[in-house]
Order: sequence, then C-alpha cells, then structure tokens
Amino acid sequence: MAEGGGWWPERRREGGDAGGGSSRPPRGLASPDAPRRASRYSLFVGLAFAAIAVIALVNLLRDDNPGIIGTEPVEGEPIAEFAVPDAFGELGGDANIYQDDCASSRNPCPEDDRRTPACEIDPAGAIRICDLFDKPLAISFWFTRGGDCVPTQDAFNAVARRYAGRVNFLSINVRDDRDEVTAIAREGGWKLPVGLDPDGAVSNLFTVGVCPTILLAYPGGILQSARIQGGNYDADQIGGFVAELLRDSRERAATSR
Repeated sequence: MAEGGGWWPERRREGGDAGGGSSRPPRGLASPDAPRRASRYSLFVGLAFAAIAVIALVNLLRDDNPGIIGTEPVEGEPIAEFAVPDAFGELGGDANIYQDDCASSRNPCPEDDRRTPACEIDPAGAIRICDLFDKPLAISFWFTRGGDCVPTQDAFNAVARRYAGRVNFLSINVRDDRDEVTAIAREGGWKLPVGLDPDGAVSNLFTVGVCPTILLAYPGGILQSARIQGGNYDADQIGGFVAELLRDSRERAATSR
C-alpha cells in the first residue's frame, strides 16, 4: 500500500538517524556547555552497566533460550499478532502490529483512536500471521545488514518443502530493500512465503537481535520454542526443530481431548 494508507500503521519516529543533523540536544542530558564531573560512583555504575550488557550478549548468543525473545512471547503463551507486506506483492508500507482495535484505554473507544487490528486487515498482498495458525508454524527472521544468515534461509526453505502441508513456514526479512530480498529469494529458489518488516516493527515486537532467529509455534499460535544462535543453521538442524514441533503438537493435541 502506498505510504499514508489507512490500515497500515504510520509510525512517528522520535529523534533522527545517526548523523541526521538535528540541533536539539538529547533529552535527559546536560547542556553541552555545562561542566562535567567524574566520580568513582559514576565509574562504578558505568562498569556495572557494561557487565550487565556483556551478560545479556552472552545469553543472546545461546541457543534454546526462551527468554531472549523478550517479554512476549513466552513459551506456552500466544505469540503477538502481526501482518506484513508480501515481498513478492505490490503492497507497501510498514507492518501492522496492532493487537486490538483501539489506541486508547477508554471505553467506548473514541472515534479518532479506532484502528484495524493486524489479523482483521484484508488488502491484497498482505501476509497475516493468524492465517498460518491452523498448523504448527515456523517463522524465521533474517537480515543482510550486519548479518549473513541467508544460508539459514536456504535451509529453512528446503525444510519448508519437505514439510509442506503439515507445517506452515514464514520467512521475514528485517529492514532490507524489497528488490534485494526478492532477488535473494529467487536466486535461492525459495517457495515459502516471504514477508517484509521494513521498519523493524515486528522484529522489535519479538526483540529479535540475532540473525538467524527462528520461532516455532503450536497450532493456534502458541509458542513452543525460540531458536537463536550467532551462526547459520543447516537443514538437518532446522528439520530436527520442526520434527520436534510436530511431535509435541500431536502430544499436546492428544492430551487436550
């Protein structure tokens, strides 16, 4: 959809890009003319913060860490809903990540705050995650800027072909140019759906920080696990994840009867 369309959420960007040239000083910081004082306390706080950041990074690079995806989703709970443009379609704009139909907590919802939730939009060229909840689901996030996980997407596509009809698959590119994404997909012979996350809204929703990141969900969109590592997965590894998802889905369905 062209920019400024009705259902695709328009995002207000705070601040600017690095090197954007804004003259407004950062909020919460002292004026550039104010003298600075160093102290042992501030040094201690800085070192403590750095240590926490290192620990977080180490955890981020560990595989099978259910907490790395962030506060939502959590294993056994519903994953957040979203809709993204199909990379091979003509729909433009950013992802829709609205979970409800109102931007306000007021009831009834004020007319100006009404919006269309992600799973209720219906323009051609949109991929709605809820349409993939009828089967076990595998979602792979990837990007080329600052990462090289295209080999994982080639393997992900191969596994998708192997499990066609039994498991739904979705590849989501984060922030890359549409033409580049489609060129990569065509060169790799991908047949699975490929969605675009132009402004990173969906990846932010799931706190995706490492490429590749793979989410696996039971039917109904309930998170089974998150697979994250600093290097590429091969088809055997991804196939193992999906086989486990299928087995767990069958067991889960049997115990719920």
